[in-house]
Amino acid sequence: MFNDPNFFWKNFRLGTELQISGTFIYNALYFFDKMENFYYEHECFEFLYNVAVGIERLEKIAIVLLEHDDNGNQEDFEKSLITHNHLELLSRIKKYKTINFGETHIKFLQLLSDFYRSTRYDRFGIASVFHPNQDKEQLIKFVSTELKIEISAGMMFPTEIDDRIRKFIGKTVSTISTKLYDIIDDRAHELNMYTYELDYSSKAFKVFVEKGYSFFEEKLFQKEILIYLLNKKDDDGILSFIKSLEPLEFESYDTSEYIKFLLDFHKRRLMLSELTYLYEENKLGKQRLYEVDVIGADNVSFDIEEDDETQ
Repeated sequence: MFNDPNFFWKNFRLGTELQISGTFIYNALYFFDKMENFYYEHECFEFLYNVAVGIERLEKIAIVLLEHDDNGNQEDFEKSLITHNHLELLSRIKKYKTINFGETHIKFLQLLSDFYRSTRYDRFGIASVFHPNQDKEQLIKFVSTELKIEISAGMMFPTEIDDRIRKFIGKTVSTISTKLYDIIDDRAHELNMYTYELDYSSKAFKVFVEKGYSFFEEKLFQKEILIYLLNKKDDDGILSFIKSLEPLEFESYDTSEYIKFLLDFHKRRLMLSELTYLYEENKLGKQRLYEVDVIGADNVSFDIEEDDETQ
């Protein structure tokens, strides 16, 4: 096995690529889940970049497994993979496997192709000041056209990204991703390889195997854990340790805002100024940092030792 570079390449190196592809796609879905509207260009870019890279790599894995001839010209084959045209890559896959995407999925793949080949560089040209941001505009156009809704992305009263929009984007990305993964899975089995195998705890496993395109369950679990911890009657070691620490007097925001920070701190970074102020005001130093830092840390035990009973 290890003496055959082609087998090692397709079985292991592409297996790693599959994990990477799933990570990009997961991140794209996560970033979109955190978007509140389409106003911020960098948020639209973050979603498009990650999903474009993830799906492109997924298509290329499928092509290698389907197309590659061990006796062919390796250099020419590898050069043929140097492309960012998602629809061109799809056409190569369809020569070997039936894969039926709807019109919406083809439009989305075209959007990704246009983004990755050209619009992602648009702001590096001075001409960009004379027209709206293209990646943002094209994403909005795609969603508004397919859902037949009007979307405002201006500073004043931008259209909220609601559950309908999130579900639409999630299902669109999930359908494309899982159908491509299924082709890789089938082909790997035909070749008696394990390229399809994924770490069950990985982002890629959620995307390809669980076919999860939303984060509803994860957010529900976060909230249930919060309820559990706040209402737990019997202290264990870590809760006893936490209760032994003097709490800071937070008062700049209401309880709901602090909970929102716990669940998602990415868009609430301004709240950190209160933490900085309280640490400086109370002259909290390294000891406090150490005590708080160990909460939830790996390789730290808070188990309560029970006294041995003597007979």
